[in-house]
Amino acid sequence: MNTLHAFPWQQVVSAQGYTAESKDRVTHFSDTLFCIDGSGTIVDIIRGDDGAFSPVRDAARKAGKLTELSSDQYLLPGLIDLHVHAPQWPQMGKALDKPLAEWLNDYTFPLEAKYADIAFARRNYTELVNALLANGTTTAVYFATLHTESSVELARICLAQGQRALVGRVAMDDPSQCPEYYRDESAETALAETRAFIHAVAQLPGNTAKRVLPVITPRFIPSCTDALLEGLGEIATETGCHVQTHCSESDWEHAYVKQRLGKTDTTALRDFGLLTRKTVLAHSNHIEDDDADLIKQTQAGVAHCPLSNFYFANAVFPLRAMLDRGLNVGLGTDIAGGHSPSVFDACRHAMTASKALNDGVDARIAAEQRGRPGSAISFREAFWLATGGAGEVLDLRVGKLAVGYQFDAIVIDTRAAGSDIYIDTAEDAPEDRLQKIIYNARRNNISRVWVDGKAVNIQ
Repeated sequence: MNTLHAFPWQQVVSAQGYTAESKDRVTHFSDTLFCIDGSGTIVDIIRGDDGAFSPVRDAARKAGKLTELSSDQYLLPGLIDLHVHAPQWPQMGKALDKPLAEWLNDYTFPLEAKYADIAFARRNYTELVNALLANGTTTAVYFATLHTESSVELARICLAQGQRALVGRVAMDDPSQCPEYYRDESAETALAETRAFIHAVAQLPGNTAKRVLPVITPRFIPSCTDALLEGLGEIATETGCHVQTHCSESDWEHAYVKQRLGKTDTTALRDFGLLTRKTVLAHSNHIEDDDADLIKQTQAGVAHCPLSNFYFANAVFPLRAMLDRGLNVGLGTDIAGGHSPSVFDACRHAMTASKALNDGVDARIAAEQRGRPGSAISFREAFWLATGGAGEVLDLRVGKLAVGYQFDAIVIDTRAAGSDIYIDTAEDAPEDRLQKIIYNARRNNISRVWVDGKAVNIQ
């Protein structure tokens, strides 16, 4: 390492911590320097046994560009939430005792319709982005509403607060499935507004580095006419934008699409041009084997939302089987179908759901017939899904603390006030400490957040 007279990096972070290289490999590091350039990219990683460690640390300290974590603090990649319904933030934790149709028609659609009011949108979206950042979510993938102006405002707020985000203006025009007061007037209107939204996000001041990206967002096949889906597929081909939608979430959705189109959600999305390397499929609990093969072939990804699945999906997503097939999978909170804004909670619920599938849930069924053995996932895999796995779904250089990746990172302070994380360094091996963090970290443990190498204000 060549130390220059003029300090060559924007900042250096000295830390211990963890990063997942793959679903099977988590790396623990200690006494490590992360050297970050002006664009927020990790350009060098220097270990404590490297002869350059002390000179670089000392030079960074002298230049006022060194951040040193304490022995009670751990550096992790920033958390990635692949599925958030941003307008539903005021609804989180509300009406989850209702059936899905009632939940949508009596609560969700009336709430989303209010985002025609830009002041209403600004207030709620600001609170949401604040909360997600404070929970360690450095990248979020958002469904907004069908209101172009307030959807652009969400993108603007993410930029201002420093969050990496993919924001979608929702398209939904089918009068048989969407309420009259909350739907696009026509496929043509929805397509024109989608194009306008994509252009507006690209032109936002301060977004030259494309930290906030537009996403083509058909709500799901049942809420869209064929003409709209075909047009959105053409826009996806023209622009190369990310695509997000719900896919085979419930028995009803999976059966409805097969009855209407004579094919599954996944196949239909492919035929409409909406299944690409940059597609995020929320839920996918009811996909069939051929669907899984198609998702793998196209290198699309799945946003696994274990908490909301317990409420609305009618089944547990076969996560272990999909990982073993080689699908790209990450985690989503699915606010407000999920009642927690924490991706750490999503990790915990993913492990619980996999155990429920593995062991079965009905004690009246014989043990040997009750579950689906081999379905459980480990805490290491949950950590991967929340970080590097989700980064691979998005095809972005985020989710890992590695050279060439953006320095999106969080600090877990195990000694924070009110902490539920108890680390005994004499008794707990590095792997034990990570497991305790994943199971016990709360919002109060997240003491620092960086996105693109820049410190983000958390409250």
